[in-house]
Formats: sequence, structure tokens, C-alpha cells
Amino acid sequence: MSIVPLIRSARATVSGLPPGFWWLWLSTLVNRTGAFVLTFLSLFLTQELGFSGWYAGLVVALHGLGGIVGAPLGGMLSDRWGRRPTMVTGHLAAAACAAALAVVTSAWAVAAVVLAMGVAMQSVRPAIGATIADQVPEHDRRRAYALNYWALNLGFAIAATGGGAALVFGYRALFVAEAVAVVLCALIVFMRLPETRPEAPVGEDGKRTAEPRLTTLDVLRDGPFRTLVLLSLLVCTVFSTPWVGLPLTMTAQGLEPSAYGVVIAVNGVVIVGFQLLVNRVTDKRSPVALLVVSSLLFAAGTGATALAGSAVAFAATVVVWTIGEMVYIPVNAAATARLAPVHARGRYQGVMGMAWGVGGFVAPVLAGWIATGPGPAALWIGCAVVALIAAVGYGTLLRRALGSDDPEHGVVAGGTGVAGPGDAVGSAGAAGTADAVGTVGATGTVGAAGTVGAVEAAGASGAAAPGGAGRPGDGAPGDGGRAADAAAVVRVPAQKTVVERTGAV
Repeated sequence: MSIVPLIRSARATVSGLPPGFWWLWLSTLVNRTGAFVLTFLSLFLTQELGFSGWYAGLVVALHGLGGIVGAPLGGMLSDRWGRRPTMVTGHLAAAACAAALAVVTSAWAVAAVVLAMGVAMQSVRPAIGATIADQVPEHDRRRAYALNYWALNLGFAIAATGGGAALVFGYRALFVAEAVAVVLCALIVFMRLPETRPEAPVGEDGKRTAEPRLTTLDVLRDGPFRTLVLLSLLVCTVFSTPWVGLPLTMTAQGLEPSAYGVVIAVNGVVIVGFQLLVNRVTDKRSPVALLVVSSLLFAAGTGATALAGSAVAFAATVVVWTIGEMVYIPVNAAATARLAPVHARGRYQGVMGMAWGVGGFVAPVLAGWIATGPGPAALWIGCAVVALIAAVGYGTLLRRALGSDDPEHGVVAGGTGVAGPGDAVGSAGAAGTADAVGTVGATGTVGAAGTVGAVEAAGASGAAAPGGAGRPGDGAPGDGGRAADAAAVVRVPAQKTVVERTGAV
């Protein structure tokens, strides 16, 4: 087959986007290329500081808990303060936390720093998603979110190869390297990215009208968006489960922890290799249909895990739900953007990021309890059922709100909307909602955070111990080591968190 069509497809995927988007894309790549803390945190805590696998999992879960707070905080700041100052401040705070981890040693200090880092990292995600919505026209947003998500995963894949450097320079040196990378990211945003927050409309008296001050509860009164958030919570919980449940399931069947590293590496390889192609294929498809299909892929992939008995079979299930992930993340991002009013893009994205953070925090707890109690089969069947419920929900509850290709009508189709200036929350069609083209909750980025979990230092017991929530959210989105994790020259698989993907994006 000629490579020319592939080159043309790649050019079509990346063409036509504004220069500001590519500076944001570059900052995401630089940021995630230095994502060493979450990739190697559990190894650092267990192997270098001597803490237990249980404590390592708890600490990484605290990162996810911080994301639950950071996402709505960042959304509010990006709408009130501005996109660029929110991003710069969040990046610099995260860099300070990464540098602090290179020097702190006590259990309480490590936990506090990781919690603060979760808040800082996830506070950036709403501003990133809002900036994409500000800069990119409606018809190109899904493609833009997919490209940003691809950069995030490409950076994770590069960071995960730092295992060899960890053996030579030590984990602390990698944490300092992450701090430097995040500072560089902040400089790119500060020097090259313009402020994109829309200005308040001008009233009849020639003065700018005050924008409504919306709270999280106000945002959740938007019926279609509330439905999207709740369904996303279900999907995120399923999506986060393999990062804890899969190693437990594989070791219960007698497979080595190294086999899990190879299997989960398939996730990152597939995303880095095929995300652009998947986006090209799905670009003009109905968002409702794609949300349904991606949920069904999650159901099929996780449900089939209950039947897998070899590393090859487990890898095949990962491929299935990874395709669902590649479809779901940018479509969910664009759907959030479509439902958000212009003046509340950051807040809407923050609420979506918070939902992904909750899913990423709850999933590992439930996964560990079910896998070691009722058993792995019950865990994966339960995941399939939850994903099927989400698929039915998308197909029946959001068809009106997201079914129209005209964003001016799709925003208010569900019956409620955020009112224009002067009101807090209004009914369907309230002023200011018809053109409410907003932004996504990021990924992931996927993501407020969880982790692949503290798989006990291999060679000790040989068994995997549950850790935090497997990841985007930012986001996820919300963070974590991408699948090239297996390339890390260490005896335990690297970690991955949820909401950056979430988160997010």
C-alpha cells in the first residue's frame, strides 16, 4: 500500500488549526515528556524510601483527591482571572511540588506535597480546555482535543522510558528534571500563548456587562450537562479499573508482574500509533453514536477480561478498550465544549474534570476490594454492566442535546441552559445559551489522578498490590506513566493516572 494516502491523511489531521493551538500543544508535550513523578512515585516510595505498597497506593490516591479539588478551582480561576495566568500559576506550583519531592522524606511531608501537586496539576486542565475552545472553531474542536490528547500520551511514552535514567541518576534527579520541564512549559505559555478568555458583552450604555457568577451547583443545574457528567463518571470508573484490577487479575492467574508491564504497554503503543487515524475516521460521525460505541467497546474489553487466561488474551482485551478510549476522550471533550456557555467554559470543564477525578479515586478502591473479595470475574462483569448502562444512557438521554450538528441548537436542546448575563441559571433557551459553545473538562488530562498502583517491588513477593486510581485528567482526563511503561528498566510497571486524560485533555 502506498504511503502517500497516509501522508495526506496526516496532513489533513493537523492542518487548519490556529498557531496559538500549536503553542499550547507544544507546552503539553513538553510538560508530559517530563512526567516522572507519577510514573515512578510508587517505586520511589517503596524502593528508595522503604514505605509499604499500601502507603504508596494511598499517596497516589491523594494526588487524585487533590485533582477533585483542583479541577473546579482551576475552572473558576480561568473564567474570572484568565486562562494564561491560571495555567502559568498552576504549572509553577506543580514544578515547586516536583522539586520538593526530591528533598522531603517523612511520610506526612510526602503525602502533603503529593496532595498539593494534585491540586496544582489539575487546576491547569480547565484552562487548557477552555483555551482550545476559545481558539478553535466548533467544527475543528474534536480534532484539536484529539491532537492535544495525542501529545499528552506521546509525552507519557517518552517519560516512561526514563527507567534506565532512574537507575543511573536516581529518582530524585528525575523529579528535578520534571520541575525543569514544567517551568519550561510555563514559559512557553507565558511568552507565546495569548490570553483568550472572551470579554464580557457591551450593554446598551456602552459599558461591559458583569458576567454571572456561577457556582458548581449552578453548572450542574444545566440538565443535559449534568447528564453528561454523570454518564462520564460511570465511564471513567470503568476506564480507571484496569490500572488496578488488571495486575491483580493477572497475578491471581499465576502470571509474572513483568507480563502485566508488557500487556499494559499495548495501551500506549496503540494510542501513540493510531490516535490520529481513529480521529480521522470518526471526525464527522455523530457524537451520540460515538459515545455509545466507545462505551460498548469499554464494556466488551473489560468484560472479556473475565475470560482471558494468557498474556496474549489480556493484551487483546486492552486493545479493545483502548480503541474505546481513543474514540471517547475527544468526543466527550467536544460534547462538554458544546454544552458550555462562552462565559462559563472554564467552570464547565472544571466540573467535568472533577467528575473524572471522583471516578479515578473511587475505582481503585472498589477494584481492590472486589478483586480480592468476590473475585476478578465479578469485577470485570461489573465493569461491563456499568459501561452498558452508560451506552444506553448516552443513546437515550443525550440524543436531543447532542444530536444536532448545529451548535446553536444543540446547546439548549435538553431543556435547561445557563442564562446570559444578569441571571444565574435559566431555563431552556435563556439568553446567552444559544451560542454557548464551551469547552471540555480535561481528560486525561486526564484527569484527576490515580495510578497503576503500587505494584509491590517485584522480586519481593511477586504480587501486585492495589494502588491509586489507574489513569487524564489531565485529564482525563487526568496523570501517569503511559504504556511505554514496560520499557522502564525497573522491575515493576510504571504508573498511569486518570484525569489528565481526562481529562482529561
